[in-house]
Amino acid sequence: MEVNRKIRSKKLNLKVDLTAMVSVSFLLIIFFMVNRELAKPNALPLSLPHPFDSNVYENIGCYNPDENRIITLLLDNNNKVISYHGLINLPTSAPKKLNFGKEIRDEINLKNNQINEYMASKGRPDMGAIFIIKPTNKSNFKNLVDILDEMAISNIYTYTIVNYFTPEEKALLASN
Repeated sequence: MEVNRKIRSKKLNLKVDLTAMVSVSFLLIIFFMVNRELAKPNALPLSLPHPFDSNVYENIGCYNPDENRIITLLLDNNNKVISYHGLINLPTSAPKKLNFGKEIRDEINLKNNQINEYMASKGRPDMGAIFIIKPTNKSNFKNLVDILDEMAISNIYTYTIVNYFTPEEKALLASN
């Protein structure tokens, strides 16, 4: 007598090993975290003066900056800097030709200290020097970065970069 038997397939216990998947996922997470951190831009912070706004200047009691606070740095070729204090028409001191390095740092610190003393005598010790940096077409980008580094090292908080030259400044650059 024959017994009707069904042939059953043997069920295998499948185990999936996720160890490798976990390792790969952690590596991917670490990769993207490091990638994101390295992709952040590194920039030099600039502290620029307020654009002319009568409301801002009314609040601090000043409509025009005092020309005795203004120092202009003309960046020329061959790592030369021409510095003058005040306005180009009526400078408070004769324009000086300076080199980068210790010479320019000493000049920036000297002028900053003079202006701080001047403003303290006027009763406004909170208002310091205003540096106007004017790179010429002949100057290189390294010189601009170097002068911005000098501003940061000397704790100069108010400066601006301008690419406009007056006829007097053009004549001064041509004579040097």
